[in-house]
Amino acid sequence: MADNKMKSTKPVNKTPPKSPSDPAKDRAAKRLSYDSNSSHEGAMAGEISALEEAFRKFAIHGDTRATGKEMHGKNWSKLCKDCHVIDGKNVTITDVDIVFSKIKGKSSRTITFEQFKEALQELSKKRFKDKSDEEAVQEIYKLIEGKSPIISGVTKAISSPTVSRLTDTSKFTGSHKERFDPSGKGKGKAGREDLVDASGYVSGYKHAGTYDHKVQGSK
Repeated sequence: MADNKMKSTKPVNKTPPKSPSDPAKDRAAKRLSYDSNSSHEGAMAGEISALEEAFRKFAIHGDTRATGKEMHGKNWSKLCKDCHVIDGKNVTITDVDIVFSKIKGKSSRTITFEQFKEALQELSKKRFKDKSDEEAVQEIYKLIEGKSPIISGVTKAISSPTVSRLTDTSKFTGSHKERFDPSGKGKGKAGREDLVDASGYVSGYKHAGTYDHKVQGSK
């Protein structure tokens, strides 16, 4: 009897059973959830403005160890030059150096992105004197947004005595010598294969084709 009473006092689960889910609805819900997460992540990624992207590209230029979070004075000067912040009239290289020294910390050799914007604000007043402070800042931003470092100059081939010796056809011997004429130009197939001379002249004869010229000259 005691066992029966204990069994009867067991709480009854009144939660209605779940209906079978629709696989199509489940997939749609998952897709909506994924799309919302992706759009959120895209918005987070979009927070990196074109100005900051340009800052990072110039910050890592020429330095494989750079993280893109800080910029050295040399790269700052290059940015101002490549993006035409320096116009040689209102803003000079000296102005750029002075602003950099003013904005960076006393013991620091680099500037952060926030300090970078402060430096641009300083230069904008000189670069766009005829505009308001806010308009000047926007104009100087436009000069930089989306830009990348300009790589100037062409890599020159290094002159090497060894390479020069190996490519000097006048010093070739044996079968290699036969592949080039005295000027160093390749003979093509004639320099690779033994072609039959059907001209009727003895091999090596140097006056081939001069008979008619001699006959006409003697008349």
